[in-house]
Amino acid sequence: MAPPKVIFLDAVGTLFGVKGSVGEVYQTLSRQAGVKASAQQLDKAFYRSFAAANSMAFPDVPAIEIPHREYQWWLAIARDTFQRAGVLEKFADFEGFFEGVYQHFATAEPWVVYQDTLISLQRWQRMNIPLGIISNFDSRIYAVLDALDLRQYFQTITISTEAGAAKPDSLIFTTALQKHNCSPSDAWHVGDSRKDDLKGAQGVGLRGILLKRPDQPNVQSPLLP
Repeated sequence: MAPPKVIFLDAVGTLFGVKGSVGEVYQTLSRQAGVKASAQQLDKAFYRSFAAANSMAFPDVPAIEIPHREYQWWLAIARDTFQRAGVLEKFADFEGFFEGVYQHFATAEPWVVYQDTLISLQRWQRMNIPLGIISNFDSRIYAVLDALDLRQYFQTITISTEAGAAKPDSLIFTTALQKHNCSPSDAWHVGDSRKDDLKGAQGVGLRGILLKRPDQPNVQSPLLP
């Protein structure tokens, strides 16, 4: 098989993931704010809130407005999560609390890079295969990749909030391909979501590769605020 002209990868759940669970991180940060909450209840509430939300994409929105739209999108998810968990009213200033949560996830602290990530990236780099990211992430991805020392491996980064479409929409894939002047048949996309990554890539003509990690259920890994 001929090597691809570019390999695209998903971010969360593929290159790196959250330490522990969403609920555990929320529980720790809530405790620091003086609020006791159940990690299990927060986990369950977060997944329900995330599943009920619209895609994180803002077509026809000026670039200067995107960071604000991203923040408001996640604020709504977080508010609904803590409401579902029955602890929203315990916060004296929830928006102030959330601002800290939002910034926390722009650092390396809540993330862990998977053991096989660097091995794979360095192997492809030695093979002179250009690499790109296609992710339903927000603009904090640049800070996260820098913090995790991963950005150096990627020639391009294409995210849903900037592309105006979220996976599995074909637009985000074609936007990424255009950056490399590459046809779909010459590109691979690796990710952990059957719907967004595998089917989304295949629908555009890329070779889709589903990554199922032993420690993860076969479901989409959500973005984390």
